[in-house]
Amino acid sequence: MLTHQQLDALWDFADPAGSESRLRAAALEPGTSPEQRAELETQVARAMGLQERFDEAGKLLDRIIFDSPPVTTRVLLERGRILNSSGHPGDAVPYFTRAHVVARRAGLTFLDVDALHMLAIADPENAADWTNQALGMLDEAADERTKRWAVALHNNLGWHLHDSGHLDEALTQFSLAQGAAIRFGSEDQRFHARWATARCLRSLGRLDEALEIQRELSLDRPDDEDVRAELAELGA
Repeated sequence: MLTHQQLDALWDFADPAGSESRLRAAALEPGTSPEQRAELETQVARAMGLQERFDEAGKLLDRIIFDSPPVTTRVLLERGRILNSSGHPGDAVPYFTRAHVVARRAGLTFLDVDALHMLAIADPENAADWTNQALGMLDEAADERTKRWAVALHNNLGWHLHDSGHLDEALTQFSLAQGAAIRFGSEDQRFHARWATARCLRSLGRLDEALEIQRELSLDRPDDEDVRAELAELGA
């Protein structure tokens, strides 16, 4: 099974085309086991999906045949992501549900949390329940890379609550995402967690607080489009 570190070194979600090239090359490296090659091919399909090459991604997944829980879970996850990203979230739910079941039975915590996080996106009516299940698993996780899921989980639930008009609850989730980003996350996650907190503060009418954070973020990344847009909204 591939490690998180191996995949992190190959992935750049801001550059899916470059990620696809690196993943393809890694799959062809001598010494790559058949299981690892199959896992890498699922990630090639994911990179294709991020480029909206949904048909190609689906055909690649059709060709992946390796009977192991990690590969099965990843194939199910990527089939679900293709459906969700192509505008069919309801059809994606059974795939994410099955991925959750397979990963849970095999003790694959990282992939199980991934499946629950996708269920929260594809099944928004039950987003809080799926998110809480995933967060409960993180309490028992041993490695910090798995615990990093807390950033995305709190952030996604925050946006769900924000867009539903539950602004105080949303701010709580964004604050929790920011705390998790400080403890376990990347520099990008810390930046975007602060931005989301400031955006929610603007929705709450706490404009001075929002402006202070956005100005601090602009010093760090003066060309960031989201920060510049918020500064414009705040009249800065």
